[in-house]
Amino acid sequence: MEVLMPASETGVIHGRFQIVHNDHLKYLLAGKKLCRHLVVGITNPDPMLTRKESSDPKRSDPLANPLTYYERYILIGSVLAESGLKPQQFSVVPLPINLPDLYKYYVPMDAVFFLSIYDEWGRQKLRYFQSLGLKTHILREVSSEEKGISGSDIRSRMLCGQPWEHLIPPVVVTLLKKWDIPTRLKKIRENPLLQH
Repeated sequence: MEVLMPASETGVIHGRFQIVHNDHLKYLLAGKKLCRHLVVGITNPDPMLTRKESSDPKRSDPLANPLTYYERYILIGSVLAESGLKPQQFSVVPLPINLPDLYKYYVPMDAVFFLSIYDEWGRQKLRYFQSLGLKTHILREVSSEEKGISGSDIRSRMLCGQPWEHLIPPVVVTLLKKWDIPTRLKKIRENPLLQH
């Protein structure tokens, strides 16, 4: 159940966005409704700023991270612009989510930190935020079965040659096809050590 709060000056929202899909867009816009400026933190920005998490061990696998930080930066900016947001209404930054001591170098610590919780990994992120005394707001808390679209489902569809375009905003479809991400995923599956 979504709980409304008064609009804040700045909100921080985060995700891996591997691959940006329609439910990601709903999540981003739900956060933007609650603040004047939305800072989008892209997690797992690079292998050096990514740690394995026992609550979600697959999130650091190469096959789960086919897009570079820069590609995700472009996708987020493009999808928010396509949704009508102006450039001054949002920022996109790296956010090493499982290295809380580094947050202060990337995001405003006086912002409200938005998150959705579907599983133990979501609860772990909330604990990270709370350990730093950050203001938090849970946009949505449901079971993983009720979560909706997932990036892993889309990556699986791409690998199996199944339709995936209907699950993704139009501008994202265009860019993923331009970058030939389905072929990249197949190459990573064949050789997980392959660099982007």
